[in-house]
Amino acid sequence: MTETQKPPSEQGWTRRKAVAVGAGGLAAAGLGGTAYATGATGRGGREAAESAGADAEACYRLTSETVEGPYYIDADKLRRDITEDREGIPLLLALTVIDSDTCGPVRDAAVDIWHCDATGVYSGYEDQGSGGGGGPAPTGEPPTGAPTGAPTGPPPGGGHQEPTDDTRYLRGTWRTDRHGRVAFRTVFPGWYRGRCVHIHVKVHVDGEWTDAGYEGGRACHTGQFFFDEESVLASAAVEPYAGNTTERTTLAEDTIYDQSGVGGGLLRLRYDRRHIDRGVHATITVGVDPEATQDGQGGPRQPSAPASPSPSAG
Repeated sequence: MTETQKPPSEQGWTRRKAVAVGAGGLAAAGLGGTAYATGATGRGGREAAESAGADAEACYRLTSETVEGPYYIDADKLRRDITEDREGIPLLLALTVIDSDTCGPVRDAAVDIWHCDATGVYSGYEDQGSGGGGGPAPTGEPPTGAPTGAPTGPPPGGGHQEPTDDTRYLRGTWRTDRHGRVAFRTVFPGWYRGRCVHIHVKVHVDGEWTDAGYEGGRACHTGQFFFDEESVLASAAVEPYAGNTTERTTLAEDTIYDQSGVGGGLLRLRYDRRHIDRGVHATITVGVDPEATQDGQGGPRQPSAPASPSPSAG
């Protein structure tokens, strides 16, 4: 079986009830990388080129920890292509996971990613609508007096919510190779009220890859990846993103992104600026502390001014 072929049962694997998976390296070409334009770059790509001299210093820096958000589902599907039937701009996300102390690769880690679709909806939580932070704007008079009854909705900081349905598109887990590399094929995420465009990530270590999949271990990193404004504006001109009329929070307004560039999760992007619909290639090196245990409640930055109505940590 070649790297470009998916095992017949791949869509149905789960982390604890899976057939054995191979470790091998995952080259961009193995995920159809030739379909992605390389003749031009977005701003993230240009910033990467300009900051190449700082790579040695950056590799010793921990990538920012962020909140898990309310819509995490524990390593539900072991697969590299997480697209399923979702429409959108093809996105190849290539990650390298390193020890931020030694700069050595973190091998055999289980990497989870999950994100909303082009319209801002998370699988597993379709009843929540657009990312849980959407929905119609409030109407009528504001409430007065002391609140009564139990609070509802996502807890502050993005506490977990139980899934509302069995959909699992745009979610997946895969194994880092001996170079600490892993790649996923997906689509460019959309947006919802209160958050900029982003992808969630978890890195699990000290578990065991067995015939049943990946068992045990702990999360040593919980983070989010972000897209520069130039690429998001380009995506917004393409269907189905163009049909997303939800108010959008910019990267500078976001309450989770800490404005620290690559160290804060800003992706390096390559795409044809005239034809972003042909695909985007995103890369980032994730510096983690393999000895740490992260509970997914890492503190977001505090904005200097209100970013957007109804913020969500999703």
